[in-house]
Amino acid sequence: MRYLKQYKMSNIIAMMRNNRKEPETCNDDFEGRLVIISGATSGIGYETAREYASHGANLLLINRNEEKSIAVCEEIREGFRVECDYKIANYARLSDVRRIGKELLESDIEIDVLIHNAGVYSTKKVITEDNNELSFQVNYLASFILNYMLKDKLKAGGKTRIILVSSEGHRFAVRGIRLDDLNYENHRHTGLGSYGVAKTAQLLSVIKFVEYFEDSGVTINAVHPGDVKSNMGLNNGRIYRFFKNKIINRTLKSPERSAKALYYLGVSKEVGGISGKFFNLTTEEEPAPPALDRDVAEELWKATIELVGLE
Repeated sequence: MRYLKQYKMSNIIAMMRNNRKEPETCNDDFEGRLVIISGATSGIGYETAREYASHGANLLLINRNEEKSIAVCEEIREGFRVECDYKIANYARLSDVRRIGKELLESDIEIDVLIHNAGVYSTKKVITEDNNELSFQVNYLASFILNYMLKDKLKAGGKTRIILVSSEGHRFAVRGIRLDDLNYENHRHTGLGSYGVAKTAQLLSVIKFVEYFEDSGVTINAVHPGDVKSNMGLNNGRIYRFFKNKIINRTLKSPERSAKALYYLGVSKEVGGISGKFFNLTTEEEPAPPALDRDVAEELWKATIELVGLE
């Protein structure tokens, strides 16, 4: 519980205030630029794809479902007259993630914005075929692998903005990350707790990637997309789905609001060159103490490379 005394009430108040603020907007064109978005068949990812396309950007979408991917790309091509392609990957299988990373690495595409949006919320403890807790793998390991595999390519290009769709939910990981028990074999698993740990890990990875990309022109930031209505969590049981649909969703905002923020962070000159920050929509915030621990960030970096078999 060493982090608990470091929590500041002022940060919690700021979070609540910023959740109600409308995001800054950017109306600059992005014609002919390439944007990669994961999880783009619904919710935040879908609306973000449309937002970028409406400003002339070409899209490469990474999704689980091919039928839905075809439909989204056809809609975007016809509606906005831009290029839209897709790749299929299930982030619950790390072999899929590595395949996508290899394909992107070996391609000649130049990535202007890379948005890691795909995510999952699971109330039950699920262990993937890669022997990782599901939330930790999908919300953290998958984006880490892609960033790590592409890091040299992006650094050489010197222009990419990497955006991690994170969450204020990281603040619930009050005890930080148990690197000795990532699969919850010796301590209790909860949906909110595991989600918070995964998002904390995501933010800790930002610390290390910032060091790598320093002075290269590549930036990496994380963003809480607001309290937004999406399909997140619908993989859970009937009680959770009822609670979400009948109670939680009544207070949530449209994903179009989140898309405006993600466009601003990816395109606006106001945030050009800014890296290593956490935003609530477009307002910068201080993350929770466990997400600022540089010693743990170093340990996590090494542990992750070993865990997923990266050199």
